Amino acid sequence: RMVKAFPSTVMMTPDRIQLHRGDITRLKVDVIVNAANSALRRGGGVDGAIHRAAGPGLQAECLALGGCETGQAKLTGAYDLPAKHVIHAVGPVYRGGAGGERELLTSCYRECLSLAVEHQLESIAFPGISTGIYGYPKEDAAAVAVGEVSRFLESDQRVRQVIFCVFDDESLRIYRRLLGRD
Repeated sequence: RMVKAFPSTVMMTPDRIQLHRGDITRLKVDVIVNAANSALRRGGGVDGAIHRAAGPGLQAECLALGGCETGQAKLTGAYDLPAKHVIHAVGPVYRGGAGGERELLTSCYRECLSLAVEHQLESIAFPGISTGIYGYPKEDAAAVAVGEVSRFLESDQRVRQVIFCVFDDESLRIYRRLLGRD
């Protein structure tokens, strides 16, 4: 399958895009992104880890938001996390790619970055949205993430730092290659 290339301007702003292998719940940034479900209820994977680290206040605030549509995102406090806020992005369940999954995943990244700008948040960390239980292929999801973030950073200087936070060696290799850092 063909993976879309990202703009070459990524190479011009390596200080604004960083790659981190480890636990997103430990990052001290303005906002971390949660790969959430549409009910905004505590789930597994990254979502479960974020909720466990944040404490019960996060779940209470999430439930008060009334859910979130696929491709959209909502902002909450971060409670016991070192980050200041959490953006809950609902990525698509991957069903082969013909159901608009790429557009919905692209929308997740765009919505998160827009919320960061709207709330004057200068540093944001993303997990691999939809790549866990939702089954989105890691290579394709990373290409969407890098492409959308790169396009955004080309035209907007308000977000000063984007961190792609990965948890496994495969994802680390994929992002390094896409970012030209292998």
